[in-house]
Amino acid sequence: MADRAAMLSVSGLTKSYRSGQDSVAVLRGVDLVLAPGESVALTGESGSGKSTLLHLIAGLDQPDRGTIRFGEQDIAQLADAERAAFRRDRLGLVFQQFNLIPSLTVADNLAFQSRLAGRHDAAWHAELIERLGLGALLKRYPEQLSGGQQQRVAIGRALAVKPVLLLADEPTGNLDEDTADSVLALATDLVRRTGCGFLMVTHSERLAGMLDRRVHLHAGLIR
Repeated sequence: MADRAAMLSVSGLTKSYRSGQDSVAVLRGVDLVLAPGESVALTGESGSGKSTLLHLIAGLDQPDRGTIRFGEQDIAQLADAERAAFRRDRLGLVFQQFNLIPSLTVADNLAFQSRLAGRHDAAWHAELIERLGLGALLKRYPEQLSGGQQQRVAIGRALAVKPVLLLADEPTGNLDEDTADSVLALATDLVRRTGCGFLMVTHSERLAGMLDRRVHLHAGLIR
């Protein structure tokens, strides 16, 4: 049974993919617990399964075996529509693909998920715009932005909903060091203020050291 104090409890998670005639095991029995208000850095070599783990936790894919409990709810057992509602209402997602909506301005991209979830907070929205340095970009469209600017918009969109759990895959990869520090400070500030959990994949030892703790994924297991 999952730890009652945990907001997220992953147990015995396995995932394999087909490669030609072979089955390649990516995750071999991952266990991970995340407490409310805790920030955790997930490190590991390229190809170790870090992104796969985040996608499974987000309900974007399903494990072969194991449980992903969010409170008392096992995400792995939800139907597609239920997992989509879970992502919309409770998660903030920042993946390496920005997934901004091309037909929407920066302002509308930022507010998209929070409005869809019925939790738009104008004051928090304004704070995000200021702290992410997006004020001069609000009327632009994604194609008019640099990679780093698009990344800041994607991060702002994820934070705008005030998620219960924030999942981020190399969220500062296209940012300079000062901006990366500022963005990570904003994310950890949200964690502190709202009790949101934060799980971040990173290759940066410096950024990993800014979070509460780190876990290392190696050979399909967390060590």
